[in-house]
Amino acid sequence: MIIERRFHGPDGSGNGGYVAGRLAGRVPIDTVTVTLRRPPPLDTELRVTVEDERGHSARLWDGDRLVAEALAGAIVVPPIAAVPFEEALTAAEKYRTAENHPFPGCFVCGPEREPGDGLRLEPGPVSEGTVAAPWIPERVPERELVWAALDCPGGWSFDVAGRPAVLGTMTAQVMDVPEAGERCVVMGLARSREGRKMHAATALYGADGRLLGRAEQIWIEVDPETFGR
Repeated sequence: MIIERRFHGPDGSGNGGYVAGRLAGRVPIDTVTVTLRRPPPLDTELRVTVEDERGHSARLWDGDRLVAEALAGAIVVPPIAAVPFEEALTAAEKYRTAENHPFPGCFVCGPEREPGDGLRLEPGPVSEGTVAAPWIPERVPERELVWAALDCPGGWSFDVAGRPAVLGTMTAQVMDVPEAGERCVVMGLARSREGRKMHAATALYGADGRLLGRAEQIWIEVDPETFGR
């Protein structure tokens, strides 16, 4: 497996949700927990090993260094209720006024990405601890892109501009993928905080209100100047 540079989150490191989705695709069950053990390297041949005879767990290696592991998971939190697409558009305007984006080139939420090059999600606040982002995919996305879309809104529910954080663990279930040009809404909810750990939940809804995917996450506060070094 190779994580192309295009799919980075922090500079020099793969976007957590995208990498998790790629590895989860090797585990043939509908709900998967992926734990990131170190920043996923870019443009590097990584090795995937299947850890049990049923294929219900897999690990991602950079040489002899464990990068991530995927296991059968379970989601216990009810899905976050969606807001209308128009409300998500208004929330996105608030996101664009935010300063000090810790990872401005992020494939999912980086404001420096060009249209068509990144997802360019803009998760803005809709209520205390809850964010929403509009998403109109240009084409039918692969499932790992749904994992990616479910990633960053969880972090922004805690305002990662003020306290930068990266994804540590993500449990996700993808029921379906959106159509090309479909007006989707991604929701993020801040659940709790324990020191440097932040617990969040996310959900993706289609234009007709159907739940396309959902996730639970653990985020870890980091110093963006030294992360991955």
